[in-house]
Amino acid sequence: MSAAPAARIRHARREDLDRVAELAAEHAAYEKATPPAPGLARRLEPLIFGTSDAPGRPDHPRLRCLVAELPDGRLVGYATCAPELSTWDGAEYLHMDCLYLAATERGLGLGPLFMAALREEARSLGLTEIQWQTPTWNEGAIRFYDRLGATSKQKLRYALPVEPV
Repeated sequence: MSAAPAARIRHARREDLDRVAELAAEHAAYEKATPPAPGLARRLEPLIFGTSDAPGRPDHPRLRCLVAELPDGRLVGYATCAPELSTWDGAEYLHMDCLYLAATERGLGLGPLFMAALREEARSLGLTEIQWQTPTWNEGAIRFYDRLGATSKQKLRYALPVEPV
């Protein structure tokens, strides 16, 4: 595995949102999931950067977004995360919702860079653990996470739509 020269992981900027939305659509296709609805970049903006015009919502970001940037300025991956709570531990942890690298950029050392950046994000928030999930069929990701020393828990993830009032 050779590292991408001078590739870096940084926090997303507003001008990155269209590309993050494209990467999220690629991610959904990779996971054989329903693609994001149109307007994802617009919906992500207040979550990542905060907004003062959302009634009943705090004016601070809820979601943190990191991007992988190559020396030529291309964004080739993203990771999103947010603090969450564990009732059983009585503590907060950093929940990594997504980690995705474009297919052409895998195996270049960007995954470990992302994980190091996520660890630093957790530290900056005073959190001592990162949790995430990956599809059971994603053997490459599972091998990568195992090499990091991460441990897995077998659970199923459910989703239940809530109709608006």
